[in-house]
This record gives sequence, structure tokens and C-alpha cells, in this order.
Amino acid sequence: MSDGKLKRTPLEAEHVALGAKMGPFAGWSMPIEYSGTLAEHRAVREAVGLFDLTHLGRVTLAGEGALDVLLHAFTNDASSLADGRAQYTLCLNEEGGIVDDLIVYRTGGTRYLVVPNAANRDRVFELMLEGVPAPEHATIREDTVLLAVQGPRSTGLVVRFFPVAADLAYMHCAEVEHEGRPLILARSGYTGEVGFEIVVAETQAAGLWRRLLEEGEALGIVPCGLGARDTLRLEMGYPLHGNDISPDRTPLEAGLSWAVHWEHGFRGREPLLRQKEAGIASRLWGLRMEGRLIPRAHYPVFAGDEQVGETTSGTFSPTLRVGIALAYLSPRERFSPGDRVEVDVRGRRGAAEVVRPPFVERSPK
Repeated sequence: MSDGKLKRTPLEAEHVALGAKMGPFAGWSMPIEYSGTLAEHRAVREAVGLFDLTHLGRVTLAGEGALDVLLHAFTNDASSLADGRAQYTLCLNEEGGIVDDLIVYRTGGTRYLVVPNAANRDRVFELMLEGVPAPEHATIREDTVLLAVQGPRSTGLVVRFFPVAADLAYMHCAEVEHEGRPLILARSGYTGEVGFEIVVAETQAAGLWRRLLEEGEALGIVPCGLGARDTLRLEMGYPLHGNDISPDRTPLEAGLSWAVHWEHGFRGREPLLRQKEAGIASRLWGLRMEGRLIPRAHYPVFAGDEQVGETTSGTFSPTLRVGIALAYLSPRERFSPGDRVEVDVRGRRGAAEVVRPPFVERSPK
């Protein structure tokens, strides 16, 4: 559904009824916060939180040619995916720049679910079908809703609805039924906590949303907005497209070479190989502030009097109680974990330690 230029989640009435502060994000009107970003962040780290992530894209591929599409369009090796497995991957342009980062799920046989970021959905879909024969089935799914249940108590909640959740390993997925209709349940998320993502039919989404909140009340569940999603992902050092990664940055610069499988001919492979051989000028690092200043995006970073980079994301870490940021620093070989730099926060310099994310300890998967 849409109203003017902003798309509307089918759960908007639920969010408004819960007192959500709605705001624009990537072309959508989405809940930014309910009880407050700090409270929602803590609930996910300590208990369980429920997110509406319908703004994310959902593309289904199936049949002959589906795997060829994935191998041509994305950097990781989709041929290595067994049924019920998922992988993080990247979509590049012809120059090797990052068009998007996304998750590919092999739901079974020659059937796949691709989840790109909201603002990039149409572009990724276009690139998937460019340069290779079209598969038997390729569809942008706008008849589903994407929910995320995240936090250390998430398994105890989700298993009440879907018993398979008890045995679902990290980056695995399963097709299950919910009230007579198919649903995809995945052990994945963007928070660093144990969690699940659920792709459910639009007509069933509001009912499942309410039931999750009702059943999760005793576990401390709270509805969470995109504000908490951002602070949670930044504590883990997960990149945000448009901030930390973009078509102007390559996987090598972003520290994402682990998601590149060099043996297949994905778009952008040759310029990326050339950059690998020549070396990269800058690299994405984490910065942990040592004082009270809070960095945001696009703040200059200095080593002495020399500007050596700029922050791409920054926030107050509710877990660490200090400011944290991601920043590209150059030259690459100059920096390593433990080095000290300064971030210019609106005219005031604050000392920061160079770190290799995550900023906080990952929860067991």
C-alpha cells in the first residue's frame, strides 16, 4: 500500500495503536520507536524484541536458471547452499562497487528467497536478470510481511508457534505452515542476538504480530523500531547500505572480502581482482570514543593534524555507554586495532581507539 510517495506497511495500524513514532525510511513510512530507542535496544540485548521489517525487499526465484542468476549477480557461492541454508552476499556494479548487501535463502530445490535492502530492491532485481537467461520464475513479492523476533529469549517464544525453531541453526531456514498457508522461518537477523525472521502472508501478518506480543509478554517482549535496529547493528559493526557501503566502495575496502567467492564469474569480479592485486587505499574500521562525545556520520577523523578519514555511521552505544562509529581510514596500512585517532564532533576533538568490530561480544548463535 502507498500514500503519495511513501509506501505503507500493512501493520501500520498496529504500530499506531501501540504509540509508535512513524517516520520516513527508504521510501517507506516505518516505526522509528515506541517506548524509546534505548529501552528497545536493551530489550533485544536482554530479553526479546519484535520488529516489522516489511520495507526490506523479498524476491523469489525458482526453476531452471535460478542458480545461474545468483552466481552471476552476487559475490558469494550460492551453489554451496544446501536446502534450508542461507548466506550473506553482495551485489556489485561493473566497477566492483557495492550496489547492495543482502541475504540469499535456499528454501528447497531450485527455490530461493533473496532479501535486498529497501531502497535497492528494484535495482537489485534488475541486475539479477541482466546478462543471463531469465529463470522460470522471478518475482518481487509484495503480498508478504517480514517480521523479526530478536533477543536471548526469542527461541522460547518462537518455538510456541513453530516447533522447528528449537532445532533451527544460525543461517538456516525452514518452510512451515501457519493457519493453512506457507511461511518461511529463518534463524537470522541484524542485531547480533539469537533471533528469527519470518516471511508471512500479508493477510496473516497482523494476527501473528498480535499473538507474538501476547505470548511474549511474560518474556519481556517489546515492539521495536528502526532506531533500535540501527544501534543494535552498529554495536555489531554490521554495515548499513548508503552509509558504510555504497557503489563507491568495494568489498575489499569495506572488510567484506569474506563474502566474495573468487572462483565464479560474478559481475564486477575483474576490477575487484585488479584492486586486490594493486592494494586498497582505505579500509572500514570501528572507532570507540574515549570520552563523552558522540560521533555521527560524516565527522572528520584526524591523526595529529592530518585528516585520515571520515565517519560513515555513529551513535551512542547503549551497551558500552560510549560513542562508537565506523569510518574509512587511509592509508590502509597505517592503522591497526589499538591505534588512537581523534574525531571532530561539531568542532570538538574527541579521542577514539581504532577497533575491529564487533564492539560488543556476540551472543551464541
